[in-house]
Amino acid sequence: MKTKIILTVLTLGASAFIASAQDNNDGLPGGGGLGGQSGVDGPEGHHRPPPLPIVTALDVNHDGIINSNEIANASAELLTLDKNGDGQLTPDEYLPPLPKDAPADAPRPPTPLIVKALDANGDGVIDSNEIANASAELKTLDKNGDGQLTRDEYLGKRPGPPPGFDSDNAGPPPDDAPPGPPPQQ
Repeated sequence: MKTKIILTVLTLGASAFIASAQDNNDGLPGGGGLGGQSGVDGPEGHHRPPPLPIVTALDVNHDGIINSNEIANASAELLTLDKNGDGQLTPDEYLPPLPKDAPADAPRPPTPLIVKALDANGDGVIDSNEIANASAELKTLDKNGDGQLTRDEYLGKRPGPPPGFDSDNAGPPPDDAPPGPPPQQ
């Protein structure tokens, strides 16, 4: 009987350890918005956008940072996104698809900084010349000059909560709440 209890406890403990150690398949460690999140974000089941294929291709080791080697190899990695082999990238190749239930005329989210840098002429297509110059354009995003790009550098800072958002109650304050910060408790 004692052996059965010990084996049961060990099995449950090992199962819990394995489940907690599994990768959550979000593309990049720690999530990160357009760069590598998927699944649920925050209270009440708000969904995160899918990872950007352009970031997934450039961040070869999927650590959330586009390092100097990845920047140097950017042109070759970008070509892996060229589904139709025409030597250029269109939004359907470098951006994630819209959700299946999205209306046909649904607007796309704002263009990420990394796409703005790579699409030098702003026409929405990353052409063969822009792909060839990818390393130089990516280096322009390196604001602190450390030779690598962090999520904030290639996507921009994530916006904070909307005005009036009450993180303690996961929603805006009631209509009758006084203006200003909530009272300290």
